[in-house]
Amino acid sequence: MMRPLLVIIFISAIALAQGRKQSGNPNIDMSYHLEMARAAAAHRANRLVSEEEFIRMSKGPNTIVLDARSREKYDEMHVKGAINLSFPDIDIASLERLIPNKETRILIYCNNNFRGAERPFPAKLPAAALNLSTYTTLYIYGYRNVYELEPLIEIGKSKLEFEGTLVR
Repeated sequence: MMRPLLVIIFISAIALAQGRKQSGNPNIDMSYHLEMARAAAAHRANRLVSEEEFIRMSKGPNTIVLDARSREKYDEMHVKGAINLSFPDIDIASLERLIPNKETRILIYCNNNFRGAERPFPAKLPAAALNLSTYTTLYIYGYRNVYELEPLIEIGKSKLEFEGTLVR
């Protein structure tokens, strides 16, 4: 007969071998999140686009430009025509309502794509860039037709059009 500690070690080893560690809350799964983040990173590697490509793609059919910043920052300044779905508000229902077709092409950008407009686009640490979280989250929800604006763009030299309360 196994001792309780050995049973716990045995069960933990099986869970780790499967790449999944169970927590006390079945609605939170860090192991699966990390697994999906790695898959999203690999998928993202070929989905980074230039400013020119972003503009060209944004004019295509079945395409949306998604801004996941706060509503406040979006209202101050955003890429013209972008729709706002603040990152904390991304959930099953909001995605089904806003982007029901998972084949829709989604173009994303974030604070760290722009400099020279710190109020609407405050810089984040590179590893905490909103693009990373947004891309990963969309990937986890099954969206694979996602592209990300790659360069850091001086706002005054951007070829993108902007709108919002701070746009002159």
